[in-house]
Formats: sequence, C-alpha cells, structure tokens
Amino acid sequence: MLSREEKQRIIKENAIVDGDTGSAQVQVALLSARISDLSQHLQKFPKDKHSLRGLQQMLGQRKAFGKYLAKNSK
Repeated sequence: MLSREEKQRIIKENAIVDGDTGSAQVQVALLSARISDLSQHLQKFPKDKHSLRGLQQMLGQRKAFGKYLAKNSK
C-alpha cells in the first residue's frame, strides 16, 4: 500500500497544475505505483487469487487511461 507521502510525491511529479489530483496522467502514475506494489506482493504469495484479480482490474483500468490519453492528447 502506498504511503500518504509517496502518493503526494507521485501527484506532485505528474500534476499538470497545482492541486491537480484527477487528471489521467496522475491517475496512471498512481495506478502504476499500486500495480508495482501488488506485483511484489504476488511474488511472495502466488496463491492469493483475490489480489491477482485486483491486479488484473488495475491493469485494465490503466490500459483504458492509456487509450484515453493517446486519443485525447493533441
């Protein structure tokens, strides 16, 4: 799980303007960090099927944000 300070750092690095927490870029960065943490958890506990499903959902969500960004960033 991401700590509050780590989330704030990721948001600050990827924000378009100050106070930006909901843009697609910020959400993709936060999802990527959560995916990385969950991947490490699943390496330790490969039989944790509930976490695996959550990981798959986050990957799908990140993929959808990527498509959105590719289509709308002009």
